[in-house]
Formats: sequence, C-alpha cells, structure tokens
Amino acid sequence: MVKTAEEIARLLDGQLVGDGSVEISGVAGITEAKQGEITFLASPKYKPLLKTTTASAVIVTEDEKFPGKTLIRLEDPRLAFAKVMRLFYSYHPQVPGGVHPSAVIGQKVNLGQGVSIGACVCIEDQVVLGDEVIIFPGVFIGRGSRIGNGSVVNANVTIGEETFIGNQVIVHSGTVIGSDGFGYAKEGDQHLKIPQRGTVIVENDVEIGANVTIDRGTLGATRIGKGTKIDNLVQIAHNVIIGPNSLVVAQVGISGSTEIGSGVILAGQVGVAGHIKIGDGSVIGAKSGVSKSVAPHSVLFGYPARAITKTKRIEACLSRLPDMFKKVRDLEKKLKAPEKEGDNDRSSENH
Repeated sequence: MVKTAEEIARLLDGQLVGDGSVEISGVAGITEAKQGEITFLASPKYKPLLKTTTASAVIVTEDEKFPGKTLIRLEDPRLAFAKVMRLFYSYHPQVPGGVHPSAVIGQKVNLGQGVSIGACVCIEDQVVLGDEVIIFPGVFIGRGSRIGNGSVVNANVTIGEETFIGNQVIVHSGTVIGSDGFGYAKEGDQHLKIPQRGTVIVENDVEIGANVTIDRGTLGATRIGKGTKIDNLVQIAHNVIIGPNSLVVAQVGISGSTEIGSGVILAGQVGVAGHIKIGDGSVIGAKSGVSKSVAPHSVLFGYPARAITKTKRIEACLSRLPDMFKKVRDLEKKLKAPEKEGDNDRSSENH
C-alpha cells in the first residue's frame, strides 16, 4: 500500500505542513525510519531526532515546527500513529482457510464461513466458530464453547468447556481460559474441592496476552468486558467481573469475586484481594496491593494501596529516616552530657 502524506493527513484529520505529495509505504520509529516511511514525535525530549530522521513525514503535536520536514500536526501524535499503523498493517495474519488434516473435530461442530483451523487442533463436540475465525496449531477448545466472528486464537491456547468468546477477540499463545477456580472447603486436615460449574464470558474486542489464566466461575460467570485489554502473565480468578475498556498490565493477580469497573487501569504486578469493588476510572499504580474497595476515579499506589498523594508523602518521610535517626542520636548525646557534668560536680562536693 502507498499513500501520500496529504491522504494520510486527511484520513487523520490533521494539519499538513510541507510537501503533501511525498509517498508513504510504511511506518517506523523515529530513529529507524527511512525514505518512504512515516514516524511520530510525541515527547519533547525526542525533538532533536527531527534533525537526523530520514522519514518522509513525521506526525507531531499541534504546535511543532521544523522547516524542511513534512509534518502532520495533531493533538495526540501517539494515537494518530496507532491509526496509521492499523492502516498499513492488519493484525490478522494471512492464513489458508479450511481445516488442517491433522485437526480433530468433534460432533455437531458448527464452522462459519472462512474459518481457518491449524494443525493438531482439537475441537470437542457442539463447538460453534463464527465467520473468519482463525485457530492456530495446538489449540484445544472444550465442548459447547463459542467463538465469535473474526476472532483469532493463537497457538497452544486452551479454552475450557462452555466458554463464550465474542467477536474480534485476540487470544495470544499459552493462555488458558476456563480452568477451574481455586475453590476448597476445609474438612479436618484436608481441603475438599468445590466443583467449578460456572463459565467464562469474554465480550467483543477484547485482547488477552500470552500465558494468561482466566478461571471459570464456581457458579455463574467470570466476565471480561468489551474492549478490555489484558497483558501477559495475568491471573484472573473465579467470578471476577472486569468492566469495559479496562487495562490489566503484566503480572497482575485478581482474587475471586472481585468487581472491577469500566476504564480501570491496573498497572504491573498489582495484587487485588477478593470480594471487593474497584470503581470506574480508577488507576492502581505498579506493585500496589489493594485490600479493600476503591471509590470511582481514585488514583492509588503502594502496599497497602493508598491515595497516591498520601503514599508519596509517606515515601518522602521514609527516605529521610536515616538523617532523622542521626539527629535524634545527636540530641540524646547532648541531653546526656549535662547529666554527666552534674554527677562530676556532686562528686567534688563530697570530697
């Protein structure tokens, strides 16, 4: 595909500065970009790279100026660059349609139009795959599960029985959806397993990273809301509900029966206790531990998680502790010194 800078500016609804006739055939980072490619500049600290980049066009902020360069000015260059990436590169890989001879397909399986099923896939009975679904090699799909139109399931994913995945969902390699929840009742010295008879519902336009585990509900459903994006190595326990358009970053662990609102961000390695609620629009900073419910639009950080302004004050105080400790010891020495002098005076009077 080849587009002119003017065509791209028009598609992005941006302001073109410079030669709009230059042809763009690809995208690249600002240090790697070559003639015929477009790049972007979102942070002022990278502005010196405008002098050295050989990109044919650069997406920049609305107030950026650089004579001699073809610029496309917008409010959010990063978002614009993402749209250009989608213009030139589709995620969906080009794979041959049809069913590989080594795939094992159960009874009463319903395959939509244009479905692609790779080598060594195992699909149990009564599974429904929508149109243009792509199933890569080594995938297991349990009995009675459904996968919606245009979804992509990458290699070696396991999808448990009666799991429901919506349209345009991407599941990356090694992920397990619909494994048993971690539920036990203590009987004497033993732990009695509680049967996990619920399901998992993944709504439309969700992306699930590599090696994620999403447990099925004990009863009812574990639900991932529309448009939510989940990074690699995340654990989501039974009966968790995640609202629409949330972001769950790598190595997050969410305990059972927790409800997470819409537009929530859980940064890397956040731990969330069970049976609590995190309100819409909240942001939890990396490595935080959330042990109680969170009001909507809160910004928390720390262990335990507190309002980020309070946590910063606490951390500032902690960093000054060594100096404060030294000052206290010096004060103690000064306070003890007069006592010793008084003892010496009393000793002299006795003589």
